[in-house]
Amino acid sequence: MKILAIDTSNRPLSVAVLDDSNVLAAITVTVHQKHAEYLLPEIERLLAMAELKPTDLDRVVVAAGPGSYTGIRIAVTTAKTLAATLNIELVAVSSLATLAANVPVEGALVAPLFDARNQNVFAGLYRIKDGVPVSEIADAHTNVTTYLEAINEYGEPVWFLGDASHFSELIDTTISAATPSVSVWMNLPQAATIGLLGRHEIPVKNVDQFVPNYLRLTQAEAEWRAKNPEEDTGSYVEKI
Repeated sequence: MKILAIDTSNRPLSVAVLDDSNVLAAITVTVHQKHAEYLLPEIERLLAMAELKPTDLDRVVVAAGPGSYTGIRIAVTTAKTLAATLNIELVAVSSLATLAANVPVEGALVAPLFDARNQNVFAGLYRIKDGVPVSEIADAHTNVTTYLEAINEYGEPVWFLGDASHFSELIDTTISAATPSVSVWMNLPQAATIGLLGRHEIPVKNVDQFVPNYLRLTQAEAEWRAKNPEEDTGSYVEKI
């Protein structure tokens, strides 16, 4: 199975091309956020390096959130367009789970989090089982203190990834168990890992109706709902 994996859900841009579990080409860039400008050229370049054409692909795997609104939209829109035009499978994985998969320790508790500002985070809690992150606490947009208190209840060492350094003091004062140190690369998404996670996942049934996992409303949506409380709040994409 030829797989294209992409992630632009946060600052890094990460793309990989795989043949089943064999990584053919991969890149992760952190020096800019011009994802809309660079994503397609990087996909084209990596496919050429792997000596593949777009029509050789069988599946596209995308990190579908949570994270940056714009970043998520770029990756998901690109993935949906490729899946629809090439008539290939689309698989979505959690942007947080992809970070958790960077921890190669069986049984480890991993807490990936993204800074959502104002003491809020996009975060989840995963346990590594057979090399795969399995959700212990579902991904959510939540207050960071509430999140850390829930993790502390486990009483186990926890690997904090992502934007954990933004909350290092609060983590130190809230978490009673050990917090293993991590290398810098473990805080970055690896598209090759995204592709590996997506190999055995069930594809999206309806590519056109698939929507990202933002986990919170945009400011415009929140303001609209506040002014129009009686209006239908279901997914506009799903409705049409």
